[in-house]
Amino acid sequence: MATLWKHPVKIQDLNQNTVKTIHDSLGIVVTEIGPDYLEGTMPVDERTHQPAGLLHGGASAVLAESLGSIASILVVGHQTKTCVGIELNLSHLRGIRTGQVTGRATPIRLGKSLHVWEIKIWDSSDPEQNLICISRLSVMIRELERPS
Repeated sequence: MATLWKHPVKIQDLNQNTVKTIHDSLGIVVTEIGPDYLEGTMPVDERTHQPAGLLHGGASAVLAESLGSIASILVVGHQTKTCVGIELNLSHLRGIRTGQVTGRATPIRLGKSLHVWEIKIWDSSDPEQNLICISRLSVMIRELERPS
């Protein structure tokens, strides 16, 4: 199967680029790069809980937008273009109190100026991969502005 990614990339390089970012604060880690998907994990603990002790929907949103945005960068390359999320929609389907969630971003549409990704999030320990959250992210592709 052909790959979507413009250049070969190593998972450790992707994770190194997120040190001292929200990914680092929430424990988000890219774990797998498939030919047409990107996966990552996030812990469900005091960093990602809402006051009732459940996974916060905003934390799920960060995981979803992160995976989709990173995937868009891998599709277009980062030397001449940048990718910015412009719309994110999430449906929270089940709660989770502890453990870890896995998210997988797969493309719905990859145009020249707009990408749309579906991001599914499930309990990492669930062999059935019953969804905790499903989301759709639209990403705008822009040329990098070079200083004059």
